Amino acid sequence: MKYRVTSLLLFFIALGVSAQEQLKYGDFDSWLSRDIKESKIIGGETKTLYEIAPSKKWDGKKAYVNQGGSPWATSNVMAKVAGIVKTNTSVYREARGGGYCAKLLTHVEGVKVLGIVNIHVLAAGSVYLGEMVEPITSSSNPMSKLNYGIPFSEKPKAVQFDYKVQLSGKPDRIRQTGFSAVKKVAGADMPNVICLLQKRWEDEKGNIYARRIGTAIQRFSKNTDWVNAKQLEIHYGDITHEPFYKSYMNLFNGGDDQKYAMNSKGKMVPVQEVEWGTADDKPTHLCLQFASSFGGAYIGAEGTTLWVDNVKLIY
Repeated sequence: MKYRVTSLLLFFIALGVSAQEQLKYGDFDSWLSRDIKESKIIGGETKTLYEIAPSKKWDGKKAYVNQGGSPWATSNVMAKVAGIVKTNTSVYREARGGGYCAKLLTHVEGVKVLGIVNIHVLAAGSVYLGEMVEPITSSSNPMSKLNYGIPFSEKPKAVQFDYKVQLSGKPDRIRQTGFSAVKKVAGADMPNVICLLQKRWEDEKGNIYARRIGTAIQRFSKNTDWVNAKQLEIHYGDITHEPFYKSYMNLFNGGDDQKYAMNSKGKMVPVQEVEWGTADDKPTHLCLQFASSFGGAYIGAEGTTLWVDNVKLIY
């Protein structure tokens, strides 16, 4: 899955003229649906999950893989643990104007087994460039199921998108894994967007390393109505001494929000960002993620919501 800019766009870039290109399916007007019947032991309901892809039906018994050249994945998943089929929906197709947008919701997903075992897990909504590795077979380390980023070699100036925010109104977040006590996490929840340009390489053992070349990260701390054509500038090189720098913009290497990718051996491994690149470095991968909560798996505040539409790269 490699993203390529068009010949016309390359022509404008060469002339030094500002140009924009919408990421494929980045208008969120095309959605694939899949009806998945959950196991009888947990109620046997049929749930509809949506994916950002060509408008068609997908066999709900099959693990989903990206369709129609779509570079997008979502946090909507089918899990099959110990033979039990369960789904999670935290990304929704929502009407906007004459088309659709993506609604990302942080919520608590519950499952009751035979009416006895009652498990509740906090799940955030997320859409990102990459793939979800299905079916999910365990609840441990959910970030390791996200194949994060796509091959990409250009250097855009900014990422542009429409967005709307609804915060939970709660002063703090929670960590709720379903298998331990609910814990309070200090600080209000906020949706965020992460755009990274990386230069990746793999060693002989299959470990993936990366040099961070470009960075654009923002958290949304206020409720908004629709904000159209928001441009988030991508800053190149080491940004740690810039006045806008925040600690959450640092290199990703460990922690709850660690990023993963599939190596050449077909194994999901951490992408270890080990150093900052320079403005002259050429990237190998583009990472772009919109999420209703920040902070990693199982962390957030129920009700935090982010709507996203019309995602473009600006050159």
